[in-house]
Amino acid sequence: MGKKKCLTKAELADSLYVSDLGFDKQKSVDVVEDYIELIKIGLEKDRKVMLSGFGSYEVHEKRPRRGINPQTRESLMLRARRVIKFKPSQLLRQAINGEAITGSDDEE
Repeated sequence: MGKKKCLTKAELADSLYVSDLGFDKQKSVDVVEDYIELIKIGLEKDRKVMLSGFGSYEVHEKRPRRGINPQTRESLMLRARRVIKFKPSQLLRQAINGEAITGSDDEE
């Protein structure tokens, strides 16, 4: 099984840099950093960020619950916490699954 590849912030910035947008290297890095920062601020403030054609990020509350330490099999209580869930748009789901994109289906 080969090593999984993932897209990084540096690769996103490089893509902007080599695009026809005319950004220099530092401006490309700044745009990516600012974009990510705006998503963080949106999640902190509004608890939901929707990106049309891509999907939505939403903060969910998890209650305290009982868990098990997988190494010792000891029972323990997991604290309450917030998690971020991502729900892809219909367009993204279709693109990932290689389906034809028809019309403008309801997006997230």
